[in-house]
Formats: sequence, C-alpha cells, structure tokens
Amino acid sequence: MPDTVTIPGELPLLQLFDEVSSTYTYLVYDPQTREAAIIDPVLEQLERDIKVLADNGLTLRWSIETHAHADHVTGTGQLALRLGASTAAPVHCGIAAAEQQLVDGQTLQFGTQTLQALHTPGHTAGSLCFLWQHGGHTVAFTGDTLLIGGCGRTDFQGGSAQDLYRSITKRLFTLPGNTLVLPGHDYKGRKASRIADEQAHNPRLAGRSEAEFVQIMDNLNLPQPRLIDIAVPANRKLGINASPAEPPQAA
Repeated sequence: MPDTVTIPGELPLLQLFDEVSSTYTYLVYDPQTREAAIIDPVLEQLERDIKVLADNGLTLRWSIETHAHADHVTGTGQLALRLGASTAAPVHCGIAAAEQQLVDGQTLQFGTQTLQALHTPGHTAGSLCFLWQHGGHTVAFTGDTLLIGGCGRTDFQGGSAQDLYRSITKRLFTLPGNTLVLPGHDYKGRKASRIADEQAHNPRLAGRSEAEFVQIMDNLNLPQPRLIDIAVPANRKLGINASPAEPPQAA
C-alpha cells in the first residue's frame, strides 16, 4: 500500500476511534448551521461523543448505521434519546427501531450538507456506504464494505463474497480515483485511503477476478466475533436497552 492518506483539514469532519473494537466513528457537520450527523457510534463511547458534539457547538441531526454490527453495540439509539436526533439504518438490515429505513440512493440532510446512501451488500445483505461532497472533495464512508488494504468478512448475516466483489468493483471502484475512503475499522493505525489506491494495491481486490476473490474470502477461516450473539440483537434495536460493557480488568 502507498503512504497513509491524511484527511484534508478543511473538511468539517471528525474521525473518532474506539480502541476495543477498532471502530471508526465519524462526525460530519455543516459549518454554517452546526448541524451534524454521526456514523457508526459505539455505545461505550456515548459520553465521549456527547462531549465532542458540545465542545464543537454541534447539534446532532442524524445518528446513522452502515449495517448491524457484530463486534460492538451501537450508540445510535441512546444518542437519539439523549440529544433528540433522528435515526437511520439500511432497510435490509432488520434494524426496525430506526426511524428512516434507508434504500439505495436516498439522501439525508443536515444543514446544507447531504449524505447519499449506496447499497453495497456483501459484508451483510443490507450494508450501506455513504457519499458526501464538500468543497470539491468526494468522501466515501465505507463501513465494513471496503477497508484500507482489505474488506469486510462475508461469512455471516447474509454475507456473500460474490455480492461484496460486485459492490466494491462495480460501485465503489467506479467513483473518482481521488475519492477519500474512510472505513469503519482499521487495525493498523491507518486513517484513510483513496479509491485509486485500493484499486491498485488492495491485496484482496487488485487485479483479482471474482472467482479469485471468492476463493480468498472462503478460506479466511476467521473466528466468530466475540460479541456477535449480544451485539447483533442489540443493534437491531439500536442499542437502546443495552448497557456499556465493563472495561477489561487488569491482569
């Protein structure tokens, strides 16, 4: 992979990180109205996120899910209850508690800003990515669909390696090459990438046929996420009745 891409400082965007699940949460806001949208918040970071919003003078308009997560419980529902935000999630993820059931091409407004949903099945059957245009920049919030030098697994929740290959190559890889890729996770300290870099260097996808990609994904042999039996049911209810996990005890 090329050198790590940095997020342009002029973008009204905050990238937050949960160390336990290696989850990136994104706060995107309108500089004029100070209305904001949060993408993929983590329940354990609820108080942090509320403080970041207050410290930056932001009003939360939307709390948004890219899919029903299996590795952590979302903070979306409790953020909405605490701050009066509206909730949105992919229509095909079974997250019935969300007020807006998002379909491909649907947009969400906050101030003068717009997020556009892209249906990108494969990691889960309902996974969405979100596109945002600001100041000449195109940004793709790719959730667990496209990661930096990787992609989401495809072995549960209606996952499909064939669908994921097509979602990435026929939807995300058709975006302009300089589109900023902001993933839902990274496990190596990287923060961003570009579509052109992933096309050229992503080891699971660059130069791979669909059959080769499927073979790679079918042979990952990854363990199940530790929290999957807790997280998925809780996330289908937006984590509203869930309690933050206790921090791990020191040995």
